[in-house]
Amino acid sequence: MSLRRKLAEHGFESNDDYEHVLRCLFGQPPSQLRVLHVDGAGGRRKTAFAQALGRALEFEQVLYHDFSAPEPIAVAVPIVLEDGSEGPNEPPLSAFERTMSEACAYSEASRTFLVLDQLQGAHFSDQARLYRFAMEREWSNATGTVAVNPRNFVLALISEQPLYHSLAKCSFRVWTDAQRAYLDYRPADFGLGPEAQGLFAAIAEVFGELRATPTASEYEHFLSDLRQFARSEEQIRQSLFGRVESVDRAHLYAPELAAPLRRLLVELERLLGAEEIGLDEA
Repeated sequence: MSLRRKLAEHGFESNDDYEHVLRCLFGQPPSQLRVLHVDGAGGRRKTAFAQALGRALEFEQVLYHDFSAPEPIAVAVPIVLEDGSEGPNEPPLSAFERTMSEACAYSEASRTFLVLDQLQGAHFSDQARLYRFAMEREWSNATGTVAVNPRNFVLALISEQPLYHSLAKCSFRVWTDAQRAYLDYRPADFGLGPEAQGLFAAIAEVFGELRATPTASEYEHFLSDLRQFARSEEQIRQSLFGRVESVDRAHLYAPELAAPLRRLLVELERLLGAEEIGLDEA
């Protein structure tokens, strides 16, 4: 199964292929910490991509921290001395510090994927510490120092503002554009044979005229509508509008779309006729 389909199974549906990104990220020296800078347009698609990527790659541990989330009220932890008496209360670790320590600990024995989101909300010193962490592969706080196992660890960084320069330089940046058109769908992707190639070419022409960007599931639903229900140009228009979010309704009735829709209907009728003949022969 392709990475694109695995990402879709875990909540991030995209028209882009990220295989090359991962080859570059995992192809670097194993001693070097793998840091992925998830860039892209505004919104939460970057978060969805990062979390889906960790699960699509079957990491045993996928941890997440959002710097924009309110910090829960922390309770100071009493320290018990060797003689049984209580010392001064130890200031509690922040959620960020706990997440970093847990991620390092998990990485000793498990493949661990850590997502740090909304880094623009972090203090500059935290970004500087993350840079040192990437370079030295150790994390220090009030409780001590823990090391990370770079062979088992990926750190994904998300920010709505530019990263600290040094941190950005030690990261591999990926753009998560879920809106870029991907019309190179093939019949085999949907369980069809070469006899459907003409239909796929006609569909691509329609989407090109509409300047629409169907995702894999949108395309699959639309294709299913064509094969089962759509038998007129108007019905094709309704399925396009119903199934593909990026389709503008006004464009569906533009004069320029009339000819591509007719060609699509002809190809659909040809394919359905071929399928019926195949069933009769069987």
